[in-house]
Amino acid sequence: MNSTIIITVLILYFGVLYLISRITGKNDGNEAFFVGDRQSPWYLVAFGMIGASLSGVTFISVPGWVGNDANQFSYMQAVLGYFVGYLIIAYVLMPIYYRMKVISIYEYLNDRFGFYSHKTGAIFFLLSRVIGASVRLMLVAEVLQFILFEKWGIPFEFTVAICIALIWIYTNRGGIKTIVWTDTLQTAFMLVSVALTVYFIKDSLSLESGKGIVQTVADSSYSKIFFFDDINNSNHFIKHFFGGIFIAIGMTGLDQDMMQKNLSCRNIREGQKNMISMATVLVFVNLLFLFLGALLYLYAGQHQINPEKADLLFSAVAMDNGMAPIVGILFILGLIAAAYSSADSALTSLTTSIYIDLLPEKYKSKDKALKTRKTIHVLVSLIIILSVIMLHHFTDESAIGLLMKFAAFTYGPLIGIFFFGILLTRRITDIAVPIVSVISVLFTFLIWYFSKGAPGVPKGDPGILGEYSFGFEIIILNAFLTFTLLVAVSMIKTQKKL
Repeated sequence: MNSTIIITVLILYFGVLYLISRITGKNDGNEAFFVGDRQSPWYLVAFGMIGASLSGVTFISVPGWVGNDANQFSYMQAVLGYFVGYLIIAYVLMPIYYRMKVISIYEYLNDRFGFYSHKTGAIFFLLSRVIGASVRLMLVAEVLQFILFEKWGIPFEFTVAICIALIWIYTNRGGIKTIVWTDTLQTAFMLVSVALTVYFIKDSLSLESGKGIVQTVADSSYSKIFFFDDINNSNHFIKHFFGGIFIAIGMTGLDQDMMQKNLSCRNIREGQKNMISMATVLVFVNLLFLFLGALLYLYAGQHQINPEKADLLFSAVAMDNGMAPIVGILFILGLIAAAYSSADSALTSLTTSIYIDLLPEKYKSKDKALKTRKTIHVLVSLIIILSVIMLHHFTDESAIGLLMKFAAFTYGPLIGIFFFGILLTRRITDIAVPIVSVISVLFTFLIWYFSKGAPGVPKGDPGILGEYSFGFEIIILNAFLTFTLLVAVSMIKTQKKL
C-alpha cells in the first residue's frame, strides 16, 4: 500500500480524536479527568469498554493464535469464563465501589485493612497496567514499523514516542470524560473494520456468504473450540474456563483502568447494565476475531505468506499485493482504534491511581492539584515509552501469551486480597498484606518456571509437576495462595489474642 495513503489515514484519524478532546475537555478539572463528573451515559461507556477490553492484542494476536494446532479456537473457552467473571464483577464488586463512592478502587483496601494494603493494591495495579499498556502499544508500534516506518529508516524508538505522544495530546485535558467518547468512536472503527475485512477476505477466497463461509471455517484445521482430552495440556477446557473467570475479575473488576470508566456512570444500576451489555457483546466479538484468524490462515496458505511472527499475520495479509487495497486501510484503522482505545485509558488510569493512591496529601492542595496531575500524566507517558522499548528488545513471545502471563503474576494477589476482605470478616495486620503478596508471587513464579514448557525446563522434558503444563489457570494458583496465606496469618493473630 502507498505510504501516503497510510499517513493520510493516520492524520485524519487523530485529527478527529483531537477535535473530540477539544470539545469534551473544556473543563480540565481533576473531577472531570478522574471520573467524568460521574455523568457518563452507561451505553456509551459499555460500547467504549468493548474496545478497551479487546485492545490491539485481540485485534492482532488472537487471529494469529488460531494457527497453532494446539490452540485453534480454544481461546473461546476463556471467553466463556470471562462472561462469568463479568457477572461476579457486576453483582459483587461494583456495589462496593459505588457504595463507597471511590475514585480509585484501591481506596477499599485502605478502608478494609489500612495504609500498606492500600499502597500494595495500587502498586500491583501500576505494575500490571504499565506492562499491559506497554505490550499493547509495542504491538501497534511493531506493526507500524513493519508496514511503514522501517522503509523510511526511522528507528523503532521514535515510532514508539510518536504513538504515545499522540495519546497524551488528546487525553491531557479531558481524561476519562474525553475517553468515554473517543473509545466509543474507536470501538466502532474497530468492529466495522473487522467485519468488512472478513467480507473482503471472503471474496478473495471466492467463498459464498453465509453458510458457505461458515462451513469453510468449520471444516478447516483451525476451528476446534473445546479441548477435554488431556488435563495436562495448557489448553484444557477447565484451565481456560476457570482461568478466564479469574482473569476477567482481575483485569477488569480489580483494574482501575476498566473500573474508572464504569464508575463514571450515574449510578450502580446503570453501571451494571453497562457491564452485562459489554460482557454479552464481547462473546460474539471474540468469536468474530477467531473466525477472522481462520480466514487469514486460509488466505496465507493459498498465497504462500509466511510472516516472521504469528502477530504479524494480519498485517502481512492486509498489505499483500493480491488483496484489495481497502483491506489495508481497514487494517490500519482497526489496529489504531483497538490499540488506542485501551492505551489512552491506561494513561488516564495510571495518572489517577498515582495521584489518588500514592501521592502525599501536600501535593494535592487546591493550588497544586491541577499542575501535579498534569506532571504525573507526562511522567507516566515517559515510563510507558521506556517499557515498550525494553519489551521490544527482550521478548519475542506472542502478545496475548505475554499479556496473560504478566496478568497471572500481578492480578493474582489483588484477587486474593480483595476476596479475603469481601468474603471474611477477619482482621489482619496491615503490613502482612504486602509481605504475603510478594511471597505468593515468588512461589507461583517458581512453580510455573520449573513446570513443563516453561523457560526453566528443557523442551520436551517433564517439570516439577511431571507432564502438567500451566495455562490461564496460573492466576488461580496465585490468587488462592494469597487468600490462603492471609487466612493463615489472620488465624495466627487470633490465637495470639486468645
